Amino acid sequence: MIVTRALDGRRVVLFESGLKVRVGDLAALGGLLTAILAAAIVSLTTGTTPITLGDAAASLWRGPDSGDLSFAIWDVRLPRILMGVMVGGSIALTGAMLQSLSQNPLADPGLLGLSQGSMTALMVIFVLFPATPQGVLPLAALGGGLAVGALLIFLVGRGNAGGMAILLMGIAVETSLSSMTSILVLYTPPEVSLALAEWMAGSLFRSSWDSLATFTPWFALGVPAILLLGRSLRSYDMGDQVAMSLGENLPFSKPIILVTAVLLTSAAVSAVGPLAFLGVMAPHLANFISPTSGRARLMLSVAVGALLVVCADMMTRGFAGDIPLPTGLAIVMLGVPMFIVTLRLRAMRRMRGQ
Repeated sequence: MIVTRALDGRRVVLFESGLKVRVGDLAALGGLLTAILAAAIVSLTTGTTPITLGDAAASLWRGPDSGDLSFAIWDVRLPRILMGVMVGGSIALTGAMLQSLSQNPLADPGLLGLSQGSMTALMVIFVLFPATPQGVLPLAALGGGLAVGALLIFLVGRGNAGGMAILLMGIAVETSLSSMTSILVLYTPPEVSLALAEWMAGSLFRSSWDSLATFTPWFALGVPAILLLGRSLRSYDMGDQVAMSLGENLPFSKPIILVTAVLLTSAAVSAVGPLAFLGVMAPHLANFISPTSGRARLMLSVAVGALLVVCADMMTRGFAGDIPLPTGLAIVMLGVPMFIVTLRLRAMRRMRGQ
């Protein structure tokens, strides 16, 4: 492994396998991982049960026991933090993949209807088959998301349609499914409607070690997705025509990317409900921290998404009241101001460069 300079003059780390990583990207990733660790430590001490940093460290060192402090750390806060990291990373990764695939900076799992497909399938089960075992719910979410993904592939074709066609068709599907979920919420009993509305806002409240065990294999799917699809997504960033000229097999890679996005999104929705706008914000914030593409952009997006969800969950516990603040709403309250500031700073930077 040596440090050298690329053709554009930037310093890169060259590995023996031939892989090149920009030093700036590595520094940004290291900073984000440090921020996630710091947020996780603070999150362990935040909540209705007062816990000092020393008590939290001692509980982690001793392991779980029958005390109240151990329950708060091991059964409530630690599963929520780990679930926040994995769910935030998965949705951010999906958003980055779909934005490159559609060549549209607004694309995310919600806008293409993937989240809505999973959510609709789960809501149908909640309303019509309330006695369904919990273990079936992730499969139902996957089925709904895959159905929307298959519908998009059928409607726009496997490789001949452009990114805008995928985006517009996804908006049409998402709108139709939103109408269906609204009808389900409207015509169900009030107590069921309230529970559905809470779930639709996104929440880590139900996170547990069992739900982590269910979600972890799907989160692990993101690792090969970054390694195997990163180069293809870098080609898609330059447009379909350029991607084809670079040897990209569009009829093969587009469905693979879309199905991967469906799997990650469906698993995340079944675990915590939809987290709106996260898939749009995280890749843009990552691109502001370190403008890049391909695998580096995917990894930075995962780190930003994980950081946003961990901080938002800490915010919901810090402001806990009679009605808990949904995590999805906290993400919007926390992320949108940052998103607006970064867009403004980027515009100012562009104006100075002209």
